This record gives sequence, C-alpha cells and structure tokens, in this order.
Amino acid sequence: MDVGISAKSSFLFARPSFMEGMARVVDLGGTLQIYSESASPKEADARALVADWLAVGEDIHAAMSEYDAR
Repeated sequence: MDVGISAKSSFLFARPSFMEGMARVVDLGGTLQIYSESASPKEADARALVADWLAVGEDIHAAMSEYDAR
C-alpha cells in the first residue's frame, strides 16, 4: 500500500524544489514562503475541507482495493 502524501492532502503545504530549498537558507525574512492562496479565509477553509474529504475517499478506495486483492 502506498503511504505517500497525495496532491489533494498537501494543497496547503509549500513543496519547494532543491534550489528553492537552498534559497530558503538565506531567506531570513521568510519572503519565499508562498502557499496556496485563496480570496478569503472562508474560501481557504472550504477548499481545504474538500481536499481533505477527497484524500479520505482516496484512502478508503485504496483500502478497499487492497482488501479485494486478498
């Protein structure tokens, strides 16, 4: 079973490349920290809630598939 983080459940997290990670070492002011932006906190919450439930659905589907394969 794959236990990686899906794109849906990581939508609020920054996923920097190696070069961005190196740049963050010298970014003392935190100006390179850009996350998924929304028009309002309410929209951000709604998007995060939808993403969470989609991730839960993926987990249930994966568990059911694994169970059926036995």
